[in-house]
Amino acid sequence: MYPNMWKGRFAQATADLVQQYGESISYDWRLYKHDIAGSIAHARAQVKAELLTEDEFLQIESGLRSIEKDIDNGNFHFSIELEDIHMNIEAELTNRIGAAGGKLHTARSRNDQVATDTRLYCREQINIISSHLKDLQKALLDKAEQYAEALIPGYTHLQRGQPVTVGHHLLAYVEMLARDIDRLNDAKKRVNISPLGSGALAGSTINLDRNQIAAELGFDSITTNSMDAISDRDYIMELLFAFALIGTHLSRLSEDLILWCSSEFAFASLSDAHTTGSSLMPQKKNPDVCEITRGKTGRLYGNLVSLLTSAKGLPLTYNRDLQEDKEPLFDSIDTLIIALSVNTEMIADMTINVETCEAAASDPLLLATDLADYLVKNGVPFRSAHELVGKAVALSVQTSTPLDQLDLTQISSHYGADANDVFNLQTALASRTNVGAPSTQNVKDQISRWRNI
Repeated sequence: MYPNMWKGRFAQATADLVQQYGESISYDWRLYKHDIAGSIAHARAQVKAELLTEDEFLQIESGLRSIEKDIDNGNFHFSIELEDIHMNIEAELTNRIGAAGGKLHTARSRNDQVATDTRLYCREQINIISSHLKDLQKALLDKAEQYAEALIPGYTHLQRGQPVTVGHHLLAYVEMLARDIDRLNDAKKRVNISPLGSGALAGSTINLDRNQIAAELGFDSITTNSMDAISDRDYIMELLFAFALIGTHLSRLSEDLILWCSSEFAFASLSDAHTTGSSLMPQKKNPDVCEITRGKTGRLYGNLVSLLTSAKGLPLTYNRDLQEDKEPLFDSIDTLIIALSVNTEMIADMTINVETCEAAASDPLLLATDLADYLVKNGVPFRSAHELVGKAVALSVQTSTPLDQLDLTQISSHYGADANDVFNLQTALASRTNVGAPSTQNVKDQISRWRNI
């Protein structure tokens, strides 16, 4: 058994319940690659400071690599008595190589060690999640291109508003995901700073080359206040916010698809592989992926609030409360990766019911604003035009006459004989050429632009 790491001060062994209560190895084991990379860089700096010989460094590096390989292959026993990934690796290293292993912890603390490991882990996961976001963007782009010309109602207040295309609608989510990627990349600037060398809170009287260590680990810079370096979890909370916002976007997409797949809308169909049935009702085809995604967004929110709450009242510097940073982080990452993966598959296999969409978009009421624009172009102030079109809509509803079949000249002399030409859907859509508007050409241009980014 590796000796207790604080045995010099304590006469009694740690109680079993305290060990169970305080251990983190059950979840922080996943930091092992980052912990080993940090230890090798730290040991190399110890050689430069003449704290280790070259031979001792080679023993440490070889021992750590062998431990890494055993963990990779599932052949490593993690001990709850050693609390965390740091002590599990250090204890096993000393068991394997002897005295040289006991020198590794010189000039560092588990406090700066865990901060380093977590930053390395977050940097890695930012890249992984960004890649998954790009995969989902591509699936949406492919589907937007397939249905670039398919007409569909656009909604406000879940009421039909104006005509757009399916392609334009799906591109809205491509935009959201692009902002998500930008947020992650921006957060990476604050993640990719090395705290190693900050010690427990006040550095060490044994000064290692922090810049050398940071460079070896791929950090952009080093922290400049040891107390802040140890207690900082801003970068995790920032990532949890970014993850929660990705969840918001996935949830909004899910809600659109749930509506589109309902019998009431019937705008889209999801594949059998991405839906489920009912244990009682044989006819059901449920959009479970969308519903689960919508539900898991609450989980992402909860993880953010959990850490914000844990950190809000902590004095400087390290407090054991900060151990509560990892489970929300790990859970949010695991949740997001599978959510992005399954949604990418689902979108790729989705079918749009073009005829149903176009029938809904053919409602002439969707061009009421275009009719007001027609009046404005003929010199009518917009507020007056709005009122005149409102009267036409009221008459349409009262008489059950489609708006495009009314004799608008009977409502106002401002309506000309050509007023009903407004209700040509293709013309109406083609006229929406301003940047960001949903003309078919705009949609195709945007798809090309996104593919070239």
